[in-house]
Amino acid sequence: MTQDTHGLSLEGPQYSNSLGQRFVRIDPGTFSMGVGDTPLPEDVAEKPHRSRGDYDERPEHEVELTRPFYMGVCQVTNAEYEQFDPDHRALRGRLGLSKEDDEAVVFVSWHDAARFCDWLSKKDGLPYRLPTEAEWEYACRAGTRTHYHTGDHLPDVFLKNARRSWFPDPERTEPGDVVSLTVGKTPPNAWGLCDMHGNVEEWCYDWYGPYEPGKQTDPIGRVAGDFRVTRGGSHSAEVYYLRSANRMGALADESSWLIGFRVVIAPLPNTAPLPVAERPLAQCFVEQHVPPDLKVAPDTDVPYFRGPNTFVKIPPESNGPMYSHHNHVPSIAECPNGDLLAVWYSCNEESGRECAFLASRLRYGQCEWEPASPHWDVPDRTQATVALWYDGAGTLHEFTGLSAAATWGNLCIVLRTSSDSGASWTALRVIVPEHGIRHMPIPSIFRAINGAIVLPCDAVTGGHGGTALWMSEDDGASWFDAGGTIAGIHAGVTQLPDGRLLAFGRGDEIDGMMPMSVSEDMGKSWRRSPSVFPPIHGGQRLVLRRLQEGPLFFASYANEPMMITDASGAERPIEHLFCALSLDDGQTWPFRRLVSDDYPEHAMESMDGYSLPMSKSTSEHAGYLASCQAANGLIHLISSRAHYAFNLAWLKSPPPAL
Repeated sequence: MTQDTHGLSLEGPQYSNSLGQRFVRIDPGTFSMGVGDTPLPEDVAEKPHRSRGDYDERPEHEVELTRPFYMGVCQVTNAEYEQFDPDHRALRGRLGLSKEDDEAVVFVSWHDAARFCDWLSKKDGLPYRLPTEAEWEYACRAGTRTHYHTGDHLPDVFLKNARRSWFPDPERTEPGDVVSLTVGKTPPNAWGLCDMHGNVEEWCYDWYGPYEPGKQTDPIGRVAGDFRVTRGGSHSAEVYYLRSANRMGALADESSWLIGFRVVIAPLPNTAPLPVAERPLAQCFVEQHVPPDLKVAPDTDVPYFRGPNTFVKIPPESNGPMYSHHNHVPSIAECPNGDLLAVWYSCNEESGRECAFLASRLRYGQCEWEPASPHWDVPDRTQATVALWYDGAGTLHEFTGLSAAATWGNLCIVLRTSSDSGASWTALRVIVPEHGIRHMPIPSIFRAINGAIVLPCDAVTGGHGGTALWMSEDDGASWFDAGGTIAGIHAGVTQLPDGRLLAFGRGDEIDGMMPMSVSEDMGKSWRRSPSVFPPIHGGQRLVLRRLQEGPLFFASYANEPMMITDASGAERPIEHLFCALSLDDGQTWPFRRLVSDDYPEHAMESMDGYSLPMSKSTSEHAGYLASCQAANGLIHLISSRAHYAFNLAWLKSPPPAL
């Protein structure tokens, strides 16, 4: 071997190492990274909104790689990896995947892959590492400018269960979801590399971040970030996500049946990484002092109501990182500084990989919500739900169900916190690492009498089947599933003074009514019965919470006329979004009001911009509800687009007469 000018102590076009891994030399060169303006073929895009690739693949830019490197012909296999970590053999065949020696190793985190490279470097005396994202795309393209190294279409031999999979959800798993991950079975590209499109995703060295315009030389990504880049796509993914330019990412601590890696031999370029991207609007100019009048409320004896006020403000025709098509499943919290923060997901398709979180802030003392801004987004992973919770002691908690791929059939639960009113956040922490069901957070979080944090999560992926409770008895350090299942998904949950838990849910109707569930053992088991409220359906989510003043607050939808008694003493019907109040811990609900400004009929803007009528008798038809109560006692209720604020006096006051 000879030493070249870049510290690479190898010669020749190929190399085999001590593990028998084969490598090919990749010489320096220049290429166009990302996607341009040419539309993708219809059968590649598959959906109109994908016709020009993903937003994070732009701008297309020139990249020069000045150093040669050797890249593994194949992805690292079980047999190779287990020479470093014999304990990994216990993970072979998990969920039925990757059983054999020559299948790609999976269930390895970025840290696992990096440690393997360090081990192999010491073993062989060579600089093994993960490829940079630019090295990976350059090597994958192998001189091509098409969507795949095979051209603008990918032959069937590369496709393994190439669809949007719900695996491992037991209700939606299909036989084809378990496939062979044997390496080297696809034709190599022009530079001799196999499996660059599909089989398993591959960890790259880089922190994920947006591309910069202009030529780049030996780029190594961002200086820091939340996610490490993965490339190449995997089995059980739509062919669109197997393109040479497509970018994915994952938490460095995550591991799944979709991600493996391959290694390169070369010193890491000494290029300076790019800085962290600028903070989004909702994290900028955040006041840190607590207003002296934070707890000063409108006259508590006078009914107060304000709304509807739009909090989802996105430029029309937006297609990433904010999406104007569908914005849904929000959460809201009051920050320690008195600001209101709303977070929700934005997408073209709910189960699609483009799903991202956006945020908007209503700053203390202001009347209008700011324009939406990106909150965070794991590239090409569904982020199914978000649940904000303020602990009352200076810390915001943000719980999320994070998918291993598309859909919400394979979520883990992650958490991050903020101690500066959402101006900055801790790194995302995986608190429930197993990807599966019972992991979709609902913003009905509370601290129990015994001090435990209670986190409701949908237990299923469909409209019926119930809600689970996850709990932490050590202030969020560790979590466990309480074991029982509440009747109905998207459940609102609270605790009664005697320690019992009370919940209402969507679906699983009993005698045609919304189900009510009561637990006497902190969620281990539940007793179910019909409630006094009508059932709700798709596109709707209820709210249940205990107010600071003691009563229970409930908000939901009446999809058929519901009778109320108005200020004249007359009974009359109302429809759609309503709220109710109980003064006896849910035994009776004597106060019921339509959530409306009570003006003569006029148009209001509802979910995704649909125009709906609002009057003294009808209100918003659909939306996922979330609420918080501010330090001054005002109750803030949001649907999927509109914000309402009112006080206890308004809830207790009779609705106006017609």
